[in-house]
Amino acid sequence: MNKKYTNRRYLDALEKKVLVFDGAMGTSLQLQNLTAEHFGGEQFNGCNDYLVISYPEAVEKVHRSFLEVGVDVLETDTFRSNRITMKEYGLQDRVLEINETAARLARRLADEYSVDTYTRTQVHTEHATRNTQQRFVAGSIGPSGKLPSANDPELSNVSFDELADVFREQAVGLIRGGVDLLLIETSQDILEVKAAITGCHKAFDETRVYLPIQAQVTLDTTGRMLLGTDVNAALAILEGMGIDVIGINCSTGPEHMREPIRVLGENSTLPVSCIPNAGLPLNVDGQAVYPLEPEPFANDLYEFVTKHGIRIVGGCCGTTPDHLRLLVDKLRNTQHATRPPLHPTPQLASAMSAISMRQDPPPTLLGERCNAQGSRKFKRLLLEEDYDSILEIAREQVEYGAHALDISCAVTERPDEAELMRKVVKKLEMGVDVPLVIDTTELDVLEVALKTAPGRCLINSTHLEGGRAKADKVFALVKAHNAAVIVLTIDESGMAKTRDRKLEVARRIYDIAVNEHGLKPEDLVFDALTFTLATGDPEFANSAIETIEGIRLIKQHLPGVMASLGVSNLSFGLAPHARPVLNSIMLHHCVQAGLDMAIINPAHVTAYADIPAAEKDLAEDLLFNRRPDALQRYIEYYEKVTPTTEATLADPTEGMTPEQRLHWKIIHRHKEGVEADIDEIIGREVNTYTGTQVDRYTGKQVDRYTSTQVNTSNVTTPDLPPNSYLL
Repeated sequence: MNKKYTNRRYLDALEKKVLVFDGAMGTSLQLQNLTAEHFGGEQFNGCNDYLVISYPEAVEKVHRSFLEVGVDVLETDTFRSNRITMKEYGLQDRVLEINETAARLARRLADEYSVDTYTRTQVHTEHATRNTQQRFVAGSIGPSGKLPSANDPELSNVSFDELADVFREQAVGLIRGGVDLLLIETSQDILEVKAAITGCHKAFDETRVYLPIQAQVTLDTTGRMLLGTDVNAALAILEGMGIDVIGINCSTGPEHMREPIRVLGENSTLPVSCIPNAGLPLNVDGQAVYPLEPEPFANDLYEFVTKHGIRIVGGCCGTTPDHLRLLVDKLRNTQHATRPPLHPTPQLASAMSAISMRQDPPPTLLGERCNAQGSRKFKRLLLEEDYDSILEIAREQVEYGAHALDISCAVTERPDEAELMRKVVKKLEMGVDVPLVIDTTELDVLEVALKTAPGRCLINSTHLEGGRAKADKVFALVKAHNAAVIVLTIDESGMAKTRDRKLEVARRIYDIAVNEHGLKPEDLVFDALTFTLATGDPEFANSAIETIEGIRLIKQHLPGVMASLGVSNLSFGLAPHARPVLNSIMLHHCVQAGLDMAIINPAHVTAYADIPAAEKDLAEDLLFNRRPDALQRYIEYYEKVTPTTEATLADPTEGMTPEQRLHWKIIHRHKEGVEADIDEIIGREVNTYTGTQVDRYTGKQVDRYTSTQVNTSNVTTPDLPPNSYLL
């Protein structure tokens, strides 16, 4: 995905000035009072995109109205021109024709207006001088109307590959028509955005024309996309997918974009665009009316440019040539603010939010219980396809402190690992707000997971045991889907056991991934491997020391990379109640050496300072091979300790009132017991008494009661945060 631009004029211009996009196509067309005849007949009535064929004069009039006020970029009239949305009009077989025609129309007008600003004589864009205002054409690619991340069977009945091909076809038409960039806009579902970007890259490979991509998401007044994705998650997911500009458009006016724009301006390594509506639409006599006047609209965008370094501005729904005229005038001769070089902390993302891959304090905990290889319970539930119970296991890990969840669906009893993985990822993506770690040895399973998960995933794992052929394929998927990847220090000679060999293998993998595949160092998470100490094998007596020092060497010699470890492997074979202390102490020393992540059961992690001194000494004697009988002494100690049942997660709703429990369950998306709580609230009986009742949830005084009755007067509905869905 290392793009060799065929046309980078747009990006070159962006380095020199703030670029202004045009305004609303739909609003402007409505003002022309077009009839069914203009649209080519009743069958196509209302299909604005088809006007480029049936009545191009209307579209040309809109384009000229914005060019006349000085905008830099025209958007093609192709917002809905994909085969899914055009099927409504029976135009699904004319998608290429519509897109190419729309692009040629905009191209002709943009070239006509690319003139010398003093003489007004036409100048060809490729021979533009410093006195020339170049005009550019953005190929508009809107949403398909599908929501692949959703649970709705109708809205999500489309695969990632199908969507990517839908957008590939549209992009090919736009490229043939001569656009300068591809604009993915008004995006509602982050997984669809990923598919659209993939489709654009497929179109580049097909046409051999490589253009910039500008990807814009749509946020509501709470700062989230339709399915709950916030701007930090959108940035983490999209920034590394081979796009050139990231931004926000539509949905609201600029007043509701302030915080998301600040976040993008401060954290994006890419240029940022902001193309809002003329305010939130009002319903006036059945018509959408956009209330924001040109002057406050222009003032807000000017502030975004000068305060947050926004590089591209323009107008979406409801914006007229008057809005854009004032904006152009206000930005005339305004240089965009120079942003300092950014070195952002690498992030993973769920479907809704992002987390730093380097937690403070470290490490990032990768929950290990959703793994069919390591959890009998998870395996049983997987074979039973009890996905609700699997979701509860995932939630328990999160409540114990897991920052991300390792997911493995490989079972010998079933051949359909890919389908099991797809179903588990689909269930968890909207049920837990943490990133997923895709744990599989099969490339097809990995690809299915990456095409199902909306967020930015971590892949577990790859290595060079069988040579580099498989690793090359994994790195290609990492690059295509903007994932991160755990790489094991294993090569053709086997598992690296000494610190120097661990570094040697890590260097080789780094060179392949970074210098050949174009991954960033922070995309790589090195696992220096640990071996069980439970066997007493002299070969592995120093293995814990070599792992700790291997982590230290890798972090020192390969700047930017991260380190992870499957810590529980260290204690494999010991009694279950003897394992947590040894694992916790190993984790402590690895973190001191630079460990960033740990695959571990977070419920079994004890802080180093909280471990009794006697147990700490026994464990460290074994870890650091300080005495020949260390293993024997450790085992004997725990033989004398009575095992306790595995700790169960404390009920987080214990002690809450029914109202508080209901509130907590809605916030955390737990449906279990909700109906019972509602019944208790509504039907709660208040015994006969004289006095004043105080609502335990609100603390407010409520009515006095003098007889036995069903109390509904004190039922309260707690205020819920935006996008809290009861699933």
